Amino acid sequence: MHRTKTFLLMFTLIIVFMFFGGMIAGENGIVMAFIFALAINFISYWNSDKLAIKMTKSRPLNENEAPEIYRIVRKLSKNAKLPMPKIYLTPTNQPNAFATGRNPEHAAVAVTQGLIRLLNEDELEGVIAHELAHVKNRDTLISTMAAVMAGALAFLARMGRFRMIFGGRRNNNGAGALLQLVAIIFAPLAAILIKMAISRSREYIADETGGEISGNPEGLASALEKMERYSQGREKMQVNEAAAHMFILNPLSNEGMAKLFSSHPPTEERIKKLRQLK
Repeated sequence: MHRTKTFLLMFTLIIVFMFFGGMIAGENGIVMAFIFALAINFISYWNSDKLAIKMTKSRPLNENEAPEIYRIVRKLSKNAKLPMPKIYLTPTNQPNAFATGRNPEHAAVAVTQGLIRLLNEDELEGVIAHELAHVKNRDTLISTMAAVMAGALAFLARMGRFRMIFGGRRNNNGAGALLQLVAIIFAPLAAILIKMAISRSREYIADETGGEISGNPEGLASALEKMERYSQGREKMQVNEAAAHMFILNPLSNEGMAKLFSSHPPTEERIKKLRQLK
């Protein structure tokens, strides 16, 4: 089933990329976008863990630095019947975490410095169980592929702006220029909608599965409350926008219009659903 979902996502992203490539640069744009999309999907599939780690500037976390994190991950991996993932540290004070990897055998879990400092053991177990749930449910490959394609769509939009500024064959008529303008505006929006469609429903499922893995849904509910309070009015994490949906909470602004197009469901709704699992 997960292979079918991955294939459908790859196919959809190729079609979307070709569509906007054609709008920006005509037939040549379609061909180039097709080749580019194939390359992106291939690279994303085989290097999803490395790409996510690089995008978030994370580094390997040594067991001597955080023995409690290793103990929790070992315990919960056993509960979930998963191989022990690699563990990384994301250098930021914002409490957050994410998981990545193309399958459970190549999975990685990253936690931030702020998460380790802010949460107690039960809450850390809740967050890590949530990330292992993404691994168990095989969300991590799809999530990283969506992040890479979102970044590629944003790059395509920038190329379209460059083409409009400096001219091009299709800029010589009004219809071509209009198509380029539409593509430049809607390519980034398409990236946002793709991330929303993939991420929102999967977060609820990972919350529930994580509660089963830890045996304590309240741990994650309490962690989400603390993390949400911390993030309000504080400086946001410096992270590639395309990778924001991989985290357990949106590390970027979640107010105003940004909240409307957030890749994450409302935190209060997640907490409410977790506390109904008791």
